[in-house]
Amino acid sequence: MTVQVDLIVVGTGAAAQSVAFPCREAGWSVMVVDSDPYGGTCQLRGCDPKKVLVGVSELIDWARRMQGKGPSAPVPALEWPEMIRFKRTFTDGVPAAMDQSFKDAGMLTVHGRARFVDAASLRAGDETYAGSHVVIAAGARHAPLSIPGEEHLTTSTGFLELGEMPRRVAFVGGGYIAFEFAHVAARVGAQVTVLHRGGRPLEGFDPDLVAQLVQATRDLGVDVHVRTAVTAVEKRGDGLVVHASTGEEEIEVAADLVVHAAGRVPEIDDLDLEAAGIARAENGGVAVNEYLQSVSNPAVYAAGDAAASGGLPLTPVAAMQGGIVAANLLGGNTRTPDYRGIPTVVFTTPPLARVGLDEATARAQGLRFTTRHQDTSGWYSSRRTGLAHTGFKTLVEDGTERILGAHLLGPHAEEIINIFGLAIRAGLSARNLKDMVFAYPTSASDIGYML
Repeated sequence: MTVQVDLIVVGTGAAAQSVAFPCREAGWSVMVVDSDPYGGTCQLRGCDPKKVLVGVSELIDWARRMQGKGPSAPVPALEWPEMIRFKRTFTDGVPAAMDQSFKDAGMLTVHGRARFVDAASLRAGDETYAGSHVVIAAGARHAPLSIPGEEHLTTSTGFLELGEMPRRVAFVGGGYIAFEFAHVAARVGAQVTVLHRGGRPLEGFDPDLVAQLVQATRDLGVDVHVRTAVTAVEKRGDGLVVHASTGEEEIEVAADLVVHAAGRVPEIDDLDLEAAGIARAENGGVAVNEYLQSVSNPAVYAAGDAAASGGLPLTPVAAMQGGIVAANLLGGNTRTPDYRGIPTVVFTTPPLARVGLDEATARAQGLRFTTRHQDTSGWYSSRRTGLAHTGFKTLVEDGTERILGAHLLGPHAEEIINIFGLAIRAGLSARNLKDMVFAYPTSASDIGYML
């Protein structure tokens, strides 16, 4: 039996939701299918639960930093099981609520892994579903490392479900996941090691500010290794041993938990894209045109982590892309993504944020600009909050005063970066921001001194 619908959406996360609901509201028959619990990575096992844990650990860290500056009572200890119970109040009800939301909107919901059988038909379970269009918004999964003992690695999803925090935790990789979770684990009391194969971690961020964050991380007690490639993970007794190479020596790191933090790839390998004639790009995602439509199968669109679109792999970007796909499905291909001024943040303490161009990219584009860079650990906003490693770097185009990029490490950087993002997106100049009268004393009132 084949079920006919106007639209099939693979996935139920931010991108999928932004496609499915507008199309259903327009009167289309819509089917959504997901092999994971409904809701997507961000709500269930990514941004939202991570930020809950970060918020709790940040609160305790602030109290520790302020000892001797007023607070005199002992700082409360972090209780991991209580943190996880609190986190679950945000995540446990999501799958059922999301499933019901789709149903209440009149959509057909299917649980299970789908596979293409032709250009616009998929099979899930014992049923075949044929659509006029298909949107692939299946998200991402951890990248295969192809090393011996890879089966012993725990993913970020598993980390967020730990009942107890192990005594020794090692992270393979030096990106968002490694640093955000390392900061939480260390503040809970774990002995933490980060092993990164590149010359510096957080490679998409400004190198000078990353160096400051690495120092702050080491001050926290985290052992950060760079130019250290993990070659194997070995089960030894009740624990694990991570084998790594620096190129000059072989090292071993003993751990009770080893977390995969070495990147993610689109979760589309088992969709049988070949059966639908769907081409993939070099990065593994669905190759799409400027309208997020498959370059090889016009019935198919892709959004979020599944699409090789050039956008950052962020939830807000996925949601934006989903809205664009919905508009193009309903009204023809007229809308394209605008990736200007989209910020990204590493939620460490302090947070690291960036928007726009870095210096290397700006130079490569032949732009002439002035860089302002300063260590701000002596500024009022950092001293008041007891933060020892903070700084900024801004890039302003010569002549036009157009803001090309902003890079922040410090209190409320995750919020202040949005002001710079708005300036870039709206074409505001550095003078516009310098002339703004901000509430004082706030972190935003520092902006004028950064330009």
